Amino acid sequence: MLNVEKRNGNVVEFENEKIEIAITKAMRETEDGIDESLAKEIASSIEQELKQQETVSIEKIQDLVELHLMKTRPDVARKYIIYREERAKLREQGWDMTDLQRDIYEKKYRYDNESFEEFLDRVSGGNSPIKKAIKDKKFMPAGRILAGRGLDKFGRKITLSNCYVMPKVEDNIESIFDTAKYLARTYSYGGGCGLTLSKLRPKGARVNNAAATTTGAVSFMDLYSLVTGLIGMRGRRGALMLNLDCNHPDIEDFINVKNDLEKVNFANISVNIDDEFMKAVKNNEEYELYFKVEATGEEIRKKIDAKRLFRVLAKNNWNMAEPGILYKNKIDSWHLMSEDDQFEFAGVNPCAEETLPPFGSCNLASINLSEFVKDPFTKYARFEFEKFEEMVRNGVIYLNEILDENMLLHPLPQQREMSEKLRQIGLGIMGAADTFIKLGIRYGSDESLSLIHQIGKCFINEALRQSAMLAKEEGPFPDYRAEKVLESPFLLANADNDILELIKKYGLRNSQLLTIPPTGSISTLIGCSNGLEPIFQVSYTRKSESLHHEDTYYKVFTPIVKDYMDKNNITKEEDLPSFFTTTSNLDYKERIHVQSVWQEYIDASISSTVNVPNEFTVEDVEGLYMYAWEEGLKGITIYRDGCARSGILITDKKDKDKLDRIDELQREIDELAQAHLLEDPDTCPMCGGKLNHSGGCAECQDCGYSPCSI
Repeated sequence: MLNVEKRNGNVVEFENEKIEIAITKAMRETEDGIDESLAKEIASSIEQELKQQETVSIEKIQDLVELHLMKTRPDVARKYIIYREERAKLREQGWDMTDLQRDIYEKKYRYDNESFEEFLDRVSGGNSPIKKAIKDKKFMPAGRILAGRGLDKFGRKITLSNCYVMPKVEDNIESIFDTAKYLARTYSYGGGCGLTLSKLRPKGARVNNAAATTTGAVSFMDLYSLVTGLIGMRGRRGALMLNLDCNHPDIEDFINVKNDLEKVNFANISVNIDDEFMKAVKNNEEYELYFKVEATGEEIRKKIDAKRLFRVLAKNNWNMAEPGILYKNKIDSWHLMSEDDQFEFAGVNPCAEETLPPFGSCNLASINLSEFVKDPFTKYARFEFEKFEEMVRNGVIYLNEILDENMLLHPLPQQREMSEKLRQIGLGIMGAADTFIKLGIRYGSDESLSLIHQIGKCFINEALRQSAMLAKEEGPFPDYRAEKVLESPFLLANADNDILELIKKYGLRNSQLLTIPPTGSISTLIGCSNGLEPIFQVSYTRKSESLHHEDTYYKVFTPIVKDYMDKNNITKEEDLPSFFTTTSNLDYKERIHVQSVWQEYIDASISSTVNVPNEFTVEDVEGLYMYAWEEGLKGITIYRDGCARSGILITDKKDKDKLDRIDELQREIDELAQAHLLEDPDTCPMCGGKLNHSGGCAECQDCGYSPCSI
């Protein structure tokens, strides 16, 4: 039997079909096109030439392919040689990258001058299908995995989970400050956090201590924001999501807190909206705010005009791009554990794509849908469902490998325990907008929605299938209760009959499977559209806040636009066809339709920002939020072009002053910490723990704070 030695030293069985595929790919790029019979003939001839050998190198086989093609199809030989050269360059240097992409790779993800091949080996962990998928830009793990996998052997304490959710803060001083400690520890390991404040008694409620009344839930927001700003991480700051239930008596103060630019600068905020509130808004009715203080028995009730509070929420989002909205009833009812009365969500992660229990965490990775379009930009373009389904199964396997490897890398023992009991993973997608463009479909059209239904159905069923097969081999997740999971409306609405039978027989290895994260850095790294979002603009300026000591601005041309123009010999942007929809010309209802259809097949949530023009009114914001609720979204936020709080994406450099404000505040916090260190250099300014000094700096033995990391 003939074997092939690959470049990594692995030996596999010879398959002449792979030679046929490689030749056919090269033929596709020529004017004369594909000659399948010739491809088969060359593959068979090479097999005959090598049959007397036991093992042959991959390079030898490729040399023979070149020789045969030079004799029969020199035009194909040229394409094949170019392809080999490109792959050799890829192994050594990585993908062709813009300055921004190179910065992201070098500053955030590459470790200690490793080669691109070493980077792939480290991130894939020896999983060959995943390594190839990353190399081909079909699959990309999230940032924590890219930056941290494999570094534990060098003594680095880095979690592979992008996100965590803390328990809801209990209404006592111990819980309030324990939570600050938990946040600090989690940030020091590289994780972002979500935190719900709804259990904290409202402003003016009685307390049994030296103060007569409490300052309220909102007063502690800056404490948690300050923790987030203080704990630095390689390549980015800490990330925090604070949220509050809409029936909390402090809700209006919470909504208005970010109108003061000096407050809560290191956290996003969102409001947990229930169906009762939305119905009250729709019917122009009153809504009751209510809180019972368990420690004193005091009950606080207040009737409000629901429509007026909804206007306050909309106006703040219109002006400051916050708070976002989380639709609580949909979140609680549309997932695999919805019928399990022993399970409860504690909140969402900083980008709101992960709904998680107390101390819950999730490992993330995303599939680039656009790389599964065959013959893009042509009338023959089509989506390769079988290859996508295989990628989904491989993605579930990979994230379970990451979950097991990460079990001892969580910052807190409670996080390790929860990860083991529930085994939550988050396989997502990106490149959705690019997929539509490659297929000649307008984003938001009926045709695009139909395609989402097809992809989404495959997505959830293949993920469930693979999780069930893993359960067959290793058992279901420890907290699995079959009678509850099998009653899940989400499961019953989406699982095909054969998948249901597999789950009934074997259970599921994971309690959560799918999500759609924002994929900001990783989609930029490989040059595809992020998450499910439409393309932002044909070209734009991007600010990088964390890759350099000072802000850097990049002029970015959307890759899919450039690819299309090059392919079709278009030189003017105005000559692009109408299916090149951007955030500036997409109707918000079509944008919500897209998210609504995706949400049918996603058991976690979707990170989503609807970009709207400057002339969008407060009334329009109200209409958008109402429509999003009616369409069954789990959450959404809005960014209005030119609003008071500019975002990371800008179209005009005159907004630079606004973007610099956050860095001024960071420096002020840094100065406060440094002042404390001058007074007491052996005590951590964050948690009061002992600072261990070594290597010219110091690190807190308790929370991981280091003045050198600010």
